[in-house]
Amino acid sequence: MFRAAAALFLLLLSIPPYSPAAAEDYPSRPVKVIVPFGLGGPTDVFTRVISEELHHSLHQPFVMENRPGAGTIIGSEAAAKSPPDGYTLLMVSATQTTTETLVPNKPFKLMRDFVPIASLLKSELVMVVHPSLPVSNVQEFIALAKSKPGALNYASSGVGSNYHMAAELFKNLTATDIVHVPYKGSTGARNDIISGQVDMMFDSVPTMAQMVAAGRVKALGTTGKVRSAILPDVPTLSEAGVRGYEVTIWLGVMAPAGTPPQIVAFLNKAINSIIARPDIKQSWEKQGAAPMMMAPDEFGSFVQSEIDRWARVIRDNAIKGE
Repeated sequence: MFRAAAALFLLLLSIPPYSPAAAEDYPSRPVKVIVPFGLGGPTDVFTRVISEELHHSLHQPFVMENRPGAGTIIGSEAAAKSPPDGYTLLMVSATQTTTETLVPNKPFKLMRDFVPIASLLKSELVMVVHPSLPVSNVQEFIALAKSKPGALNYASSGVGSNYHMAAELFKNLTATDIVHVPYKGSTGARNDIISGQVDMMFDSVPTMAQMVAAGRVKALGTTGKVRSAILPDVPTLSEAGVRGYEVTIWLGVMAPAGTPPQIVAFLNKAINSIIARPDIKQSWEKQGAAPMMMAPDEFGSFVQSEIDRWARVIRDNAIKGE
């Protein structure tokens, strides 16, 4: 009898906590989407779009929960500790890939404690300065920075953010000394570049394009391989003489490790079918973003490559976490 009980115990241990039947019924209740960023930024804006579209197509609410702070650690940790049942998802971006190196002792690791589901989109950043700064192009900005080492500054939404890393790569490739002014979120940084409290900022094209058009900031360069469709008169930084410069911001979706592969595949198919739609593609392109479709394993390889890339930038520039 003892042997039979032991065998039954081992059998129970071998059964996965979420059966294929449970995956077939997915989703049968609201799904929480944790966004480890504040309101108003590109992650927040595009997550609202995809959550609403998933609601329509899967007939269950996908409820956003903004949990910013500590360079995305607060929201990401909350997601990592959630049950791996497909009912908690995490929005990821390049910021989480830099945090892997900047904060090595955090309570989770991105590629260990999460599984990739799908990529969503990619976009460029734009390098902007306040109109009062006496420069009209990238080379003039570099010359001014080199003539006054440590006198110019730049804003970012925090240590390890996309905006911070873009500026540090710029400094690395141009051998300039520009002081970092980190903010707790992009809104404060954006407000201060517009008001002239700081000299320069890298910001997302979808967010800053209207400010450029209104003349509230001067655009010097964009960060992609080719010019932005909504800022066609602004050269890329590579065109402007910063050889080898390329930075894109991107968004994707992950879930706690252990999420059933059936649910991962189901969500990947649902998301890819949404972002492949012509109306979504056209809408996002008008905002300076392009859909980015990948299978889960392909997206996982991409995230790992981003972790490795930014680790090199962080080491080369001796960047320290907060």
